[in-house]
Amino acid sequence: MVEVRVSGGMVRGAMESGVAVFRGIPFAAPPVGALRFAAPHPAPEWEGVREALAFGPPPPQPGIFGMDRMGAVGDDWLTVNVWSPDITADLPVMVWIQGGAYVFGTSGLPEYDGTRLTEDGVVVVTFNYRVGIEGFAHVEGAPPNRGLLDQVAALEWVRDNISAFGGDPGRVTIFGQSAGGGSVAALLAMPRAAGLFHRAIACSVPGPFFTPELAADVAAACAAELGLLPAELSTVEPELLATVCDEILAKIGQFTGRWGQAAHKQVPFAPVVDGEILPVTPWEAVAAGAAKDVELIVGHTRHEQRILTMIDGMLGEVTEEHAATALDVFAPGRDGARRYRESFPDAGPDELYELVCSDWLFRMPSLRLAEAQVAAGGKAHVYVLAWPAPGMGGVLGACHGLDVPLMFGNLDRGQPAMLIGDVTPEAQALSDRLRGAWTAFATSGDPGWPAYSADRLTRVFDVEDQVTAYPEEESRRIWQDHRFVPISADLRS
Repeated sequence: MVEVRVSGGMVRGAMESGVAVFRGIPFAAPPVGALRFAAPHPAPEWEGVREALAFGPPPPQPGIFGMDRMGAVGDDWLTVNVWSPDITADLPVMVWIQGGAYVFGTSGLPEYDGTRLTEDGVVVVTFNYRVGIEGFAHVEGAPPNRGLLDQVAALEWVRDNISAFGGDPGRVTIFGQSAGGGSVAALLAMPRAAGLFHRAIACSVPGPFFTPELAADVAAACAAELGLLPAELSTVEPELLATVCDEILAKIGQFTGRWGQAAHKQVPFAPVVDGEILPVTPWEAVAAGAAKDVELIVGHTRHEQRILTMIDGMLGEVTEEHAATALDVFAPGRDGARRYRESFPDAGPDELYELVCSDWLFRMPSLRLAEAQVAAGGKAHVYVLAWPAPGMGGVLGACHGLDVPLMFGNLDRGQPAMLIGDVTPEAQALSDRLRGAWTAFATSGDPGWPAYSADRLTRVFDVEDQVTAYPEEESRRIWQDHRFVPISADLRS
C-alpha cells in the first residue's frame, strides 16, 4: 500500500507490478441533488485515509455496447485514477480523455489501464466526466457543456495535486480519441482550460459541434420522450435519463429534416458553441492562435468509418443509393459529390460511402485542426494509422478505435481487443512504437518525426512505418476550402 495527501485528504493506493495505482479519487462533488445539471463543485474533504483501490462509479450509461451494466453503482461519478512509476519523482504527466460519442464512456474500462504507459517514465491520469443528457444536453438555466467543464475541473485537480504522485504540473499532456479527441480540440479553444496543459494529442477528432439551437432542440426531444419540458430533465432519475439516449438513437432517423447531418450520422450530442464556455469552434479558435503555445499531435486511422458500417449492419451491403445519399449529405460544397466520384473513379459504392463518411466525421476535421495550428504559427505533428488489424478476419482494416489498445499497450483486454485478435509480435512492435512516440512527445515535445508544414510530412504507422507526404491527398484537396462550422437545426421541419 502507498499513501499520499491530496486536496481532499489522505488517499491509499496499491503497488501493482511496481507501479503505484490510485483509483476513484473525487475531483469534484457528486453532481446530484442540488448540484444536478450544475457546473462541477469542489469535492468535499474527508477525515482519515480514503481507500483508492477501486474505480469510482461511472456516470449513468445508456445500453450501447452493454455500458449500462458497468461495474460500481453510486453517484460519485467525478473521480480520477492515477498510475505512477515513482511518487518521489518529477515526471511528465499524460491525462487521458476517453471517447464514446459524448453519449457513453467511463475511465474504468480495462483498455484504459495506464500501467504499460508508465514504463516510459510518465504519470498517467484517467477520469470520468458526465456524458449524454447529464453532460451535454443544452437546457435553459443550466450551464452548457457540463461534460467539458468536468474535464476542466479534472485538469485543475491535476494541476493542484499531481506533484504528490511524482508528476510535474508544468508538463501535462492531454490525449483523447473520438469524443475524447473532440474534447481535446474543445479544450484548446476554451479560455477556462488555458494553462492547464502544455501538449495535446487529438486522435480521430469528430467534426460535429452544435449550435445552441440544435442542442436545445435535441434536449426538447429527449424531454418529450418522458412527457416533460427540458427544464424538468434534472428531476428524472439519472439511470432513467440515460435510457432516453437509447430511445432517441433508435428514432433519430425521424429527425433528419430538423437536425440534418447530425441525425444522418446518429450524433445526438456534441460540444455546443455557446459563445462563452466554448466561444467558437476549435478550428476557428486554433487558427486565431488560441493554442499557439501548445504543442500538438493530431491524426486519424485510414478506415475510420468501417467499424461504424459494421455496427449499422451494412458491411458489404452498401448500395449505390446509400453511397449517393452519403455523398449528397456529407461531401463539401455543391459539387462535393461530383469531386469524390472524379477523384476516385474506380471506387464502388462501399468505398465511396466509407471515404466520404470517414472524411466528414473524423479524417478531415483532424487534418484541418493541425493545419489551423500551423497557420497560426504553432507546432503540430500529423499521423495516420494505416495498419490493417487482423482481428475479426481482418475485415475492418485500420478502423476507428484501433489506436486505443495500441497506444495503451493493452492488446488483450477490453472490447478493442477484438480488433487486434491474437497478439502477434507485429502487433506488439507497432504498439511499442506508437506508445513510445506518445510518451516521447509528452516528455520532450518530439514524437520522432518532423512537424507538419508545407511539405505535409506525416507519420504513417503500419507494418513498417514511414514518414511521407500526407497520404490522403485526394480527400485533402476536396476538403481544403471547407469550413467546419457548428451544425444548426432547421426548426421549420
